[in-house]
Amino acid sequence: MTDEVARIIALREELNRHNHSYYVLNSPRIDDREFDRLMKELADLEARHPEVADDLSPTRRVGSDITRGFTQVAHVYPMLSLGNTYSVGEVDDFIRRTETGLAGETVTIVGEMKFDGTSISVIYENGRMVRAVTRGDGEKGDDVTENVKTIRSIPLKLTGSGYPDMFEIRGEIVLPWKAFDKLNREREFNEEPLFANPRNAASGTLKLQNPAEVGRRGLDAYFYYLLGENLPADNHFDNMMAARSWGFKVSDTMTRLNSISDVDRFINYWDTARKELPVATDGLVFKVNSLRQQLNLGYTAKSPRWAIAYKFAAERAMTRLRSISFEVGRMGIITPVANLDPVLLSGTIVKRASLHNEDIMRQLDIHCDDMLYVEKGGEIIPKITGVEVSERLPGSEPVEFISNCPACGAQLVRVEGEAAWQCPNKYGCPPQIAGRIEHFVGRRAMDIDGIGEETAQQLMVSGLVSNIADLYDLTEAKLMELDRFALKSAERIMAGLRRSLDVPFERVIFALSIPFVGETVAKKLARSVKNIETLMSMPVGQLTAIDDIGPKIAESIVGYFSVDTNRETVRRLQAAGLRMETVTVSETGNSDKLEGKTIVISGTFSLHSRDEYKEMIERNGGRNSGSISKKTDFILAGENMGPAKLEKAQKLGIVIIDENQFLEMIH
Repeated sequence: MTDEVARIIALREELNRHNHSYYVLNSPRIDDREFDRLMKELADLEARHPEVADDLSPTRRVGSDITRGFTQVAHVYPMLSLGNTYSVGEVDDFIRRTETGLAGETVTIVGEMKFDGTSISVIYENGRMVRAVTRGDGEKGDDVTENVKTIRSIPLKLTGSGYPDMFEIRGEIVLPWKAFDKLNREREFNEEPLFANPRNAASGTLKLQNPAEVGRRGLDAYFYYLLGENLPADNHFDNMMAARSWGFKVSDTMTRLNSISDVDRFINYWDTARKELPVATDGLVFKVNSLRQQLNLGYTAKSPRWAIAYKFAAERAMTRLRSISFEVGRMGIITPVANLDPVLLSGTIVKRASLHNEDIMRQLDIHCDDMLYVEKGGEIIPKITGVEVSERLPGSEPVEFISNCPACGAQLVRVEGEAAWQCPNKYGCPPQIAGRIEHFVGRRAMDIDGIGEETAQQLMVSGLVSNIADLYDLTEAKLMELDRFALKSAERIMAGLRRSLDVPFERVIFALSIPFVGETVAKKLARSVKNIETLMSMPVGQLTAIDDIGPKIAESIVGYFSVDTNRETVRRLQAAGLRMETVTVSETGNSDKLEGKTIVISGTFSLHSRDEYKEMIERNGGRNSGSISKKTDFILAGENMGPAKLEKAQKLGIVIIDENQFLEMIH
């Protein structure tokens, strides 16, 4: 073993320990800079030594940009749902029935938190993660292994000792409140639908086709049940404590309870204390501790007889309205926001709640200084659900929706067919201008490093940027005239602007802030129209002929390009060097050379990107697959093909070809 290979092994072990300390124990041992330095050192060494590639290396946690469907996998043990109740009395009855069913044996109950996320089953063999599967229909679920690998609180390789050669552990994948709020702020800024609750966000994130995006969103996981042969203990609690010693995140709320009174105290305590937890919860779970007793109690057709879930009622609090502010989005939509006396709900201090639009304000009949009910039904986004009229102050006046833009004073107009009011002054209203700049430079649009919300606002106020095309007129000298701008920050922005010239056409379309044109629509447009000239000249009828482009979107596109200001902006961006056409990855066009072939792509490539190879496969009649099976015809392999995929391919006798062989095949 060379010194560099030995260093790779040592770094992997060290980084795994730091991941566990940070994400599971909440006790980091080194700062982020040192962690990043070690990670970069490992990545550099691994690049020099592909012969020791490992899918479970800490460097693989970020996920790749592969997009793929999910293969369904049968569960070794069915994932049944739990019977549930909202009544403490029914929980007590469950314990009495359990004792009766066990002929009066002493029964210890384990109480634990019911986290509000999405269930997961993870299989380990010889201390290594091999598969992660969603609940699905209980009998089978989706294989989401690559996405689960990006969740840093889930061990890829176990620590300690005493774990079985093969076992299954079940848990709940959750999105912590902080990560949930951050994600919804991003979606709100991009005028995308908000996630209603962390459960939906966690579930939706886990099913994303891009593991890199999954890794970015900050999922977490708590584990609650161990299954398999040769488990370390004959009871649930000790098994979970063993799992904790192997590196799994097991909630500190897990407690042994010896009587009904213990159970009742547990419920009463957590009914309040749960509000300060960093993740969403929707109840408690009570399980018989003894595995022998679990076996004797058995199952109904749908759920185990040895466990029950107690569901919390929707959280509700009353607090005083301080004021209502009216905020202007980048598309000019006016959103009323209730500013409240701070109140604690489900682990977060709520100070603001959206009232969405004028119609909802009228339905609630909100008056100045009213006492409002704020609710998180099922731990959802805070919403105003009612007014305590008995607390209304004498002479209090109803809150009126504004008629003029709070930013520029323009007369508001009603969006046809909707409840929203809009500021029509698109090119003179400061929040709309700043919003379009922020959107344009955002990570999913042009991804211009160094320009955030504050800098975008500063550029606009200074007069340097009043239109997104003005960004490409910036110079280091102009930037350094601004307050708090040094050479380094100016160079960073200029470098980001230069890199943005390579952003693909579909993201340029998205960055333009055309109403109703999100990322998905932008991709469809780019693939269909091929260049900006065609897009700007297409009438509604031609646009609606494109898949998933309805009349509303088509009319919005035509309306956008009918404005001289927008057409001039596009011309200036084009002159600056932005990509205004789809790059053709091959001159061969369409063919049936891969008709009926199922192809898996693995590794990293030098001649074309993964997405380009996927497009070539589809254009030549083939089908992309993310997993290897007997139905796979061949594997297109680049550098650093995963060892697990290589082993499976060899076992099944599947042909592996490189880039040059593939390109020769389709030409």
